[in-house]
Amino acid sequence: MTPKLPFQGILFDLDGTLVDTAEDLTEALALALASRGVSIEDKRKLLRTLASHGSLAMVQAAVPQASAEEQEHLQQAMLREYDAVNGQKACLFEGIEALLDSALSRAMPLGIVTNKPARFTRPLLERMGLLKRFDAVISADTTLYRKPHPAPMLLGAQQLNCAPERILYLGDAERDIAAAQAVNMPSAIAMWGYLAAEDKPADWGADWQLNHPQAVMSLPLWQQ
Repeated sequence: MTPKLPFQGILFDLDGTLVDTAEDLTEALALALASRGVSIEDKRKLLRTLASHGSLAMVQAAVPQASAEEQEHLQQAMLREYDAVNGQKACLFEGIEALLDSALSRAMPLGIVTNKPARFTRPLLERMGLLKRFDAVISADTTLYRKPHPAPMLLGAQQLNCAPERILYLGDAERDIAAAQAVNMPSAIAMWGYLAAEDKPADWGADWQLNHPQAVMSLPLWQQ
């Protein structure tokens, strides 16, 4: 059923929706693998599409021949490197700034619900000067569960002081849409994000597929 109530707030996924973090994540993996004599230069395009799926997914794609134990060790090495490079090359996706400004002009609360751990989320937002713009920041370890579980979504809605039915959730992964659906929250796929060739966003059941952040401002529920 198409949502009918005007939006009162927006929740964003972080990596691949709000902020382009792929270059920092890929660089962290490159540094971790370089110490083992492995290069990923020929896999950077592939790794970009996996940035929303977390560090382990990126490691598995970079070294699929490694054992599960070695991949886990490499994941931890990647995260140590990411501590240093987090936010160095990250940037807002084109059009996000205009969307944030438009929401601000409407006094519309904004939040983030991400599966990125808080140890990386808040430093990234602080380095980009974004933290003060959000009324809610829900990270992977803020609740006992991660998306697609409804708990982070419900906490985000609570912190925006809005009913889930009045919040738009923007995300670029299937679990984002599933998490929104679990709490009856309208959802839109950020088609500018890290979608892989094998992804089938038309099958995810989102209310909208948007090719640009500013397309949010053309939705009827935004204009009401």
